[in-house]
Amino acid sequence: MAHMLESGKEVPFSLIDGDVLSRIQRRMGVIPASGLGLKRRALLYAMVAWLPLVIAAVLSGTSLRAEPPGEPLFGHFGIHIRCLVAIPLLVLAEGVARDNVALCLRQFRQSGVVDAALAPRFEAIIQGIVAIKQRMLPWVIILGVVLTWTAAFLVSPNPDEMRWSATDNAAMQFGTWWFLLVTRPIFSTLLLAWAWRLILLGLLLWRIARLPLRLAVQHPDRMGGLGFLERLPAVYGPVLFSLSAVMAGAWAHQVFYHDVPVPALYVQIGALLAVLVLIGMAPLMAFTPLLLRARRQAMLDYGALLASHGRAVHRRWIEREPVADAPILDAPELGPVADIRVLYESVASMRPAVISKTLLLKIVVPAALPLLILIATQWPVQTTLSKLLFTLL
Repeated sequence: MAHMLESGKEVPFSLIDGDVLSRIQRRMGVIPASGLGLKRRALLYAMVAWLPLVIAAVLSGTSLRAEPPGEPLFGHFGIHIRCLVAIPLLVLAEGVARDNVALCLRQFRQSGVVDAALAPRFEAIIQGIVAIKQRMLPWVIILGVVLTWTAAFLVSPNPDEMRWSATDNAAMQFGTWWFLLVTRPIFSTLLLAWAWRLILLGLLLWRIARLPLRLAVQHPDRMGGLGFLERLPAVYGPVLFSLSAVMAGAWAHQVFYHDVPVPALYVQIGALLAVLVLIGMAPLMAFTPLLLRARRQAMLDYGALLASHGRAVHRRWIEREPVADAPILDAPELGPVADIRVLYESVASMRPAVISKTLLLKIVVPAALPLLILIATQWPVQTTLSKLLFTLL
């Protein structure tokens, strides 16, 4: 839940602060000494990635129109979305992660799911994740992937994505190299950094789920008292939205400039949405085995309790036999037969996973919204929205 500074002051666990990327940015002065400098970094990275491209296109006269086979830069929606939407969101998402992950870890203790006996093991798990987070190897791999990806694109660029740079002049050559060596690597680094952070989050939850947690099987959230984990999709919702928006922007270019009908993209759209939803659900699936075991055992335990209570009631009130030493009949927490039946039904309705309509909406909406906008370019917005809402609700 927290770790100790050298001064002895306890600070909340952070999925972001203290990793290699944040330490490098702090040494460069991009991240201030206190805080994460989210707004400043989001604006800085967006402008560094986007503004030189626009200046190069304006100077070469290809910002709004271009001679065939070239295309205007502003017609490549995916590039602008990558720079002005995805990159800022990937930075701003760090603040969401900082607040929500720490809150959920605190709630494990405050809700009693992790009691005093489990606390040392719980803290050891968090300290282990902190140690993994601070390792250099994952970031060396990320750097290697970014460099390899950049080199591969230099050798064999995507011809459609680079049609805006077909004009042969100094300004556009600068813009082309800037896109290849700066814009794409910035986006790739931020995206892969988030991929690693989501792996860390999944590992953290998986290790916590291996503990003998004190689940409340009759909890009204129907998730054994783990309903507070509904907050977690907000951590990676911006990441899902960014991926969806970049792909939707690239497909929109195909629709508007290459006459590709939207229905021809339905398979790709559906596959992307399915992958993004699976990514969003994956970290929380760590608790599914625990919830299944808890529900299975609770059904046996509460079934036996209900049977014992029912037999005692039958003997006393139907057979009119004296029931000696039957405290179960007088237990105020059980109450009449109707009450204990409700208790059993609450156990029977326990969900097999950390899942709810609210949680699904937090995953599906950011993943589907950019794709919905793309589809709405060909179909009426009202019809598209009504179908989506009918499906979700």
